[in-house]
Amino acid sequence: MLNDDKSILVSKISVILFMALLLGCAAMAPALVSRLLGLSALAKAAGQGPFLATLYIGTIPAAALLISLFLLLQRIGRGNVFVRENVKCLCFISWCFFVGGLVCLLSSLYYAPWLPIGIMAVFMGIVVRVIKNVIAKAVALQDDADFTI
Repeated sequence: MLNDDKSILVSKISVILFMALLLGCAAMAPALVSRLLGLSALAKAAGQGPFLATLYIGTIPAAALLISLFLLLQRIGRGNVFVRENVKCLCFISWCFFVGGLVCLLSSLYYAPWLPIGIMAVFMGIVVRVIKNVIAKAVALQDDADFTI
């Protein structure tokens, strides 16, 4: 059980670090976009506005995903694994991936390199949705077992 506790702790720390990185990138977005515009003629042609819009809009589902992931890890750490709250949380996380993917796919209209990022985000949404379905079945089986004498 000690290894499980350490793994959950490492996961929580990782989520917190990613949240800090996300907030740092959001705070530094104008500088980061200016640097990108200086390095890429394709990016410079698109202009700063669309990039900032993509980054700031994309921050919303990313932050929601990280918060939900942290809450999921907290429940798992308390031993609440096969519970309906986790199914709802995984469903929400998958939607966060889908929304983030949609933002990137739409952004690929002005900057093609967003396309693979959007495709990967949608793919991750599908993977999380499959995991959610597995956990939902496990919850249903556990509920059936709990009501069986």
